[in-house]
Amino acid sequence: MGSEIYEAFVRAFVTASDWMNMTRVEPVAPFEVCYGGGRAVVPVVDVVLQSEMVRWKIHGHNSMVEVGDDDGVMCLGFLNGGLDLGASIVIGGHQLDDNLMEFDLESSMMGFSSSLLMKGTSCSDISLHSARKPHESI
Repeated sequence: MGSEIYEAFVRAFVTASDWMNMTRVEPVAPFEVCYGGGRAVVPVVDVVLQSEMVRWKIHGHNSMVEVGDDDGVMCLGFLNGGLDLGASIVIGGHQLDDNLMEFDLESSMMGFSSSLLMKGTSCSDISLHSARKPHESI
């Protein structure tokens, strides 16, 4: 994320994590915000696209990264891209993991699901022939 967006995002995430009584620990590079205790429940990140009605929910599996060995430290899996990122936000592979994305190049539209894990499935469970249209709910 560009620096300004990243800083606002981190402030909002930390505020939400404080409400959830998550325990901050020393950051582990390259991440700046880390938590101890290996909590499974973390704030949900909502990426609002063209309107309030179009949101991509990023849940803990895609927003947090386990670091270290078995010490239970999880870090917010977003990085400060600096001032010269070239784009406001670049979505990484960790955020996309087990999210179904469909790109319609002809109409310049994108369809997406939130984490398939929240629906009891994963990308590896979906065959290409059974993929749904972007407007269909998964």
